Amino acid sequence: MMSIEHLANEVRMACQQVSRRVRFEAGSQIPPHQASVLFKLQDGPRTPGELADAERIAPPSMTKTVSCLAEKGLVTRDDNPSDGRSKLVALTDAGRAAIDEVVRVRDDWMVHKLEGLSEAELDLLERATELLNRVVAK
Repeated sequence: MMSIEHLANEVRMACQQVSRRVRFEAGSQIPPHQASVLFKLQDGPRTPGELADAERIAPPSMTKTVSCLAEKGLVTRDDNPSDGRSKLVALTDAGRAAIDEVVRVRDDWMVHKLEGLSEAELDLLERATELLNRVVAK
């Protein structure tokens, strides 16, 4: 049995690889960094500064991303009623549809990867997923 330190590293690396591959190889029309911003807007409008903080990027980079999303009609930028110096970024109906498409494409990619696994392997993966979710919730 490997040490808990080694296991921690292996689990972390595997999760990162799955996350990276599903984001970049799934073939969505929305780049991963833009999709991430759309997902963060599902709970309601946010300022570009809040989005930049959530994405851990510089505000000018977020301004560029928001501008790209607005040009595609996926978000709106409206005056912030509580701060006249900033804007509120919100999803449009097209933005919500784009999120649905990204999720569908990513799920389809994962289904394709899981096809061909045995019932025992699928059962093990189901139990591992439950366990990972429990670990993350701690």
